[in-house]
Amino acid sequence: MGAGAAGPAGSAVSSGDPAAAAEPEERELEAALRPKNLDDFVGQERVRKQLALVLAASKIRGRSADHVLMSGPPGLGKTTLAMIIAAEMNAPLRISSGPAIQHAGDLAAILSSLSEGEVLFLDEIHRMSRPAEEMLYMAMEDFRVDIIVGKGAGATAIPLELPPFTLVGATTRAGLLPGPLRDRFGFTGHLEFYSVAELELVLRRSAGMLDLKLTSAGFAEIAGRSRGTPRIANRLLRRVRDWALVHGIETIDARTASAALDMYEVDARGLDRLDRSVLEALVSKFNGGPVGLSTLAIAVGEEPETVETVAEPFLLREGLLGRTPRGRIAMPAAWEHLGLKMPGNAVAAAMLPFDEDVVDDV
Repeated sequence: MGAGAAGPAGSAVSSGDPAAAAEPEERELEAALRPKNLDDFVGQERVRKQLALVLAASKIRGRSADHVLMSGPPGLGKTTLAMIIAAEMNAPLRISSGPAIQHAGDLAAILSSLSEGEVLFLDEIHRMSRPAEEMLYMAMEDFRVDIIVGKGAGATAIPLELPPFTLVGATTRAGLLPGPLRDRFGFTGHLEFYSVAELELVLRRSAGMLDLKLTSAGFAEIAGRSRGTPRIANRLLRRVRDWALVHGIETIDARTASAALDMYEVDARGLDRLDRSVLEALVSKFNGGPVGLSTLAIAVGEEPETVETVAEPFLLREGLLGRTPRGRIAMPAAWEHLGLKMPGNAVAAAMLPFDEDVVDDV
């Protein structure tokens, strides 16, 4: 399975899950569904083969593996691969995250407690503080850090030798990593979204572990609504399982899966409530746009950051939404998906030049 869940260990599954009281069970299932070795990891064939070569060479040399950087959207398997690296190297795994390391002392405390050969996984590594980042340069390259004691003119640097370790960094925004940090990773892998066929393989493995019976059409129905993301596929599988259990259905077919996911407001294309709210606001309230991000967020009752980071990436990838210098617009596919006819002025708006970096607050 290529990322039954790819967030930090113990993190909650994506939005849309039931109440927080169900989270412990969800976390246990999430952990159980993770593949334990590269052979069980579905998808990402190029990265998987390259990583297997890096690990095999490290074993032959009898040394810790080179530092590894994994980039790509959430839910594709970055945390899972970090766990697999530790398992393949028969080494302990330490997990932390960039936001948790806001001072150089935080990083020094983690690095100084590492054992030889240990794997340190830093999720969202691009969100580390600059002082900690600069300390990490020396730790990665020379396995040494300088601990500053005192302040001002009387401050002294005490060198601290570190045992060889492997850093596995994960980021959803590789472009925010400074060049000196990127260059210190011996292997960089970018994870791509999964095809429907690959997601079906992920779901078949998960269904076997959950002792669920699904038809081929049932697998295809869930995979088609999973937005190319194994974490979402497994989450939807569990929700379909719940629906079938309550309704006394033993074998899940396409009709059962469709009815369950419709109830959870996940449509045939994988759009959820927020996605459809954004498109419907664009179309019904702003005639297809263009409209600024802040205005659009107010219209759907969400924060601008939520619209930009949660809904927009998928809508852009599906060709349903566009970003122009004047704001967001609904693309022809959005009108078609909502079953509406695109008016002439909306067609003209869709022909405006695009700018992927625009953040319009009109």
